[in-house]
Amino acid sequence: MTAPDRRIWIDGSLVPWEQATVHVLSHSLQRGSLIFDYMSVHETPRGAGVFRLGDHVDRFLRSAELVGLPLAYDKAEIMDAVVEAVRANPGAKAVKVNGYLASIEVDVVPMDERVTLAIAAYDPLEDVIRRNPGEYERRPALRLWIEKARRQRRPDIVPAQAKVAANYTSPMAAKWEARRNGFDEILLVDDAGFVAEGPTTNVFWVDEAGTLRTPPEDNVLLGITRMAVIEIAKHEGIPFEESKIRAEELMEQPEVFLTGTTAGVWPVVSIDEAPVGAGEMGPLAQRLRTRFLAASSGEDPAFHHWLTFVDED
Repeated sequence: MTAPDRRIWIDGSLVPWEQATVHVLSHSLQRGSLIFDYMSVHETPRGAGVFRLGDHVDRFLRSAELVGLPLAYDKAEIMDAVVEAVRANPGAKAVKVNGYLASIEVDVVPMDERVTLAIAAYDPLEDVIRRNPGEYERRPALRLWIEKARRQRRPDIVPAQAKVAANYTSPMAAKWEARRNGFDEILLVDDAGFVAEGPTTNVFWVDEAGTLRTPPEDNVLLGITRMAVIEIAKHEGIPFEESKIRAEELMEQPEVFLTGTTAGVWPVVSIDEAPVGAGEMGPLAQRLRTRFLAASSGEDPAFHHWLTFVDED
């Protein structure tokens, strides 16, 4: 199944891909008020499985709370809808859950408060990337730039924990500029100058003593892959701590990697053109990546509970 044949779940109905549209003057398009969450689907020995579905829906509901969108669906209803969407779209490798104000509005505060729930289950490569103009390249290891001019994560504005469309505009501009300058990805800093996260990823590093570290969760997106990597590290007895770090200190660490739903465990080989460690994936990142891939594909019995299987018995 490819994009023209796919159907998107919208408020209880499966709508053909090309008909899943909103008006150009809708509130969420004009004001950036759409909230979303993005999760992966994996082929496993038991069929298609959604990775950590409950955690993703919890985060989606938290985004609605932080932004103030009055969703009409509870956790169980959203989880059931995701399963229905995946089941209706064989071969889907990702799910995007969206909550948005479809109404045409003139003010920042909408008169019509009805929130539409739309769930797309699809293959990002076949249904999106290969249908768009331009080239798409995803390197196996990253050349990273730390964005220092734009302080992107601040506690006095929309929290980093809210996956709301408006939160991604400033990082888009910064990452676009970095791409033009030859870098693959960026890291954002908070209002105090400490490294926070990437636009769609969390950052980890390994210090000289072999301790795995990542920024505290108070000013970063609560990444589901971040959570999984921390749990895997604890399961394997790897020392772990949350701690703050400045850009110049991060560049001195022997291992740095990013995590995310699309990224998985993604090694960083250089930061601001300076090599990280040996300039290749480090041993701890490789160990965590191997275990994460086994867990997400249903091949690790210790983490079978992370998968929600969609095939009916």
